Amino acid sequence: MATSIHDAAYDVTGIGNAIVDVIAHADDAFLAANAIEKGAMTLIDAARAEELYGRMGPGVEMSGGSAGNTMAGIAMLGGRGAYIGKVARDQLGDVFRHDIRAAGVAFDSQPLTGGAPTARCLILVTPDAQRSMNTYLGACVELGPEDIDEAVIAGSQVTYLEGYLWDPPRAKEAFRKAAEIAHAAGRKVSLSLSDSFCVHRHHAEFVELVEAHVDILFANEHEIGALYGTDRFEDALAAVTRLGKTAALTRSEKGAVIVDRGTVVEVAAEPVERVVDTTGAGDLYAAGFLFGHTRGLEPALCGRLGAIAAAEIISHVGARPEVDLRALVAAKGVL
Repeated sequence: MATSIHDAAYDVTGIGNAIVDVIAHADDAFLAANAIEKGAMTLIDAARAEELYGRMGPGVEMSGGSAGNTMAGIAMLGGRGAYIGKVARDQLGDVFRHDIRAAGVAFDSQPLTGGAPTARCLILVTPDAQRSMNTYLGACVELGPEDIDEAVIAGSQVTYLEGYLWDPPRAKEAFRKAAEIAHAAGRKVSLSLSDSFCVHRHHAEFVELVEAHVDILFANEHEIGALYGTDRFEDALAAVTRLGKTAALTRSEKGAVIVDRGTVVEVAAEPVERVVDTTGAGDLYAAGFLFGHTRGLEPALCGRLGAIAAAEIISHVGARPEVDLRALVAAKGVL
């Protein structure tokens, strides 16, 4: 069924793990003493979450979750967004619901009652701005196909899914259901690979997912290398290009490489005076890119929007923008 951008209720609907971040600074010695894998996302249980939280230094609590961050960024750019994710009926769940709605994102998922608490991610930021994430999924694991609102998905230009969502079993069913609804309505499906360790955990499934169900792919150079089993970015890029889809492959200070139906273009990184915290860089890159894509902008310009949004987020602690993103890109002459 053919559709156009004009009959879409939303530009993008994100589906992901609804998480509240607790961010604290730490040094490498703290990571080593607590067996924390630097620069990675590690899933932990409730006992480990309590233990680690007790050992962390003073922290800042703020709503996060990869797709949630992306949707907040899209809304701040002026886009129309919705979000599907599972929180509990508790204090952190109320915080998450308030924050994402306040950002301008529609969020009507029913909260979990009488089960696990709202998810939290304990993030240790080292002096080199690397973030090591320790995630207790809590209520997130209860996200299932019944939480997918068919009207919302069918009414969205793009349905954006985070790779982290592939860890909870029932979320996979939700993921597949959303993709089927989107494509049946003539819409697009986008995926962020999220983390190279996540790709390794589900390698065969991710390869099938990307090839059969994804129209727009987001990955950094480590994640795309993990997907195609190579340390050479050039080889991974060639594999993506052969797919004939759209992909944004980020390379930190080297910028990004955008692939669009066989055409490859490089986009420089946006200058940053000081990198403070890389948490959310990929999330906000996806926000800028998808905002541009849903407005029919050329791939290089979509990449520039992503670079500007990512540069803003790494200039401070936390994964939600602290400035008016729309004013920021306008000041740079992009919109």
